[in-house]
Amino acid sequence: MTQADRDRLVTLRKAKKRLITQRQAAEELKLSVRQVKRLVYALKKRGDKAVIHGLRGKPSNQRIAKTVEEEAMQILSADLYQGFGPTLASEYLADKHDIEVSKETVRQWMIRAKLWRGQKQKVNAVHVWRPRRSRFGELVQWDTSEHDWLEGRGEKLYLIAMIDDATSRLFARFVRHDSTEENMKLLWHYVEKSGRPLAFYTDKASLFRTAEKRRRDEPGVDKDPVEMPPTQIGRALRELGIGWIAAHSPQAKGRVERKFRNGAGSSGERPAGGGSEDPRTGEPIP
Repeated sequence: MTQADRDRLVTLRKAKKRLITQRQAAEELKLSVRQVKRLVYALKKRGDKAVIHGLRGKPSNQRIAKTVEEEAMQILSADLYQGFGPTLASEYLADKHDIEVSKETVRQWMIRAKLWRGQKQKVNAVHVWRPRRSRFGELVQWDTSEHDWLEGRGEKLYLIAMIDDATSRLFARFVRHDSTEENMKLLWHYVEKSGRPLAFYTDKASLFRTAEKRRRDEPGVDKDPVEMPPTQIGRALRELGIGWIAAHSPQAKGRVERKFRNGAGSSGERPAGGGSEDPRTGEPIP
């Protein structure tokens, strides 16, 4: 008798002695009132064995005879069926030999007979977070946010931000246009304040990379990529000796993307960190 059987027996004894109603016993056992009545009646007739199912420890009435399994495995052991999987084997057993069993049953039989080896489930690759750079200035993420920072109470402003990958130190500026000129200004201010980083990490916007022009009807499948001339920002980075890394998705620039999301999360909140300027006066925002 299992612990669950003992717990059920305690409740049925209370119902038998009328310490609790049969409805209360049904709620406690999560059974119907009719089933509780049957169990209480069986408890009076058969004693404590009433809580144990009559088929416990006995073979199931739906169990397939052992001789059928042996016959099926003898058939599948023939050279004709070498390499058959459980699905195909179950179909052939039904069509050719009148042995109708499910493919799952055939699979279990074939595994026991060592005619089939279960394949291990393929484990999906787990995303591994890119570790932070170890020192300030090794990598700086650079991006622009088009969020409605003034919430419709003024002209549209863009927030250009640079965030250090190692320390999350933020340098940002509000501008009226996300243009090459404004991005170059921010680059100049950043270098003046923090020095030259080893590399910038940006998206593949046209500000940073010149896209190859092709006709719409040109497939370009087997065409070798053409090295395009750098943009103005690209030339500036080359002259400064700063590397440029292109991100393949917004998630790759996770630090700066999260700063934008957090900064836009509550009304009137500005992004954390220093370096933001008033676009009308050019003065730093305290």
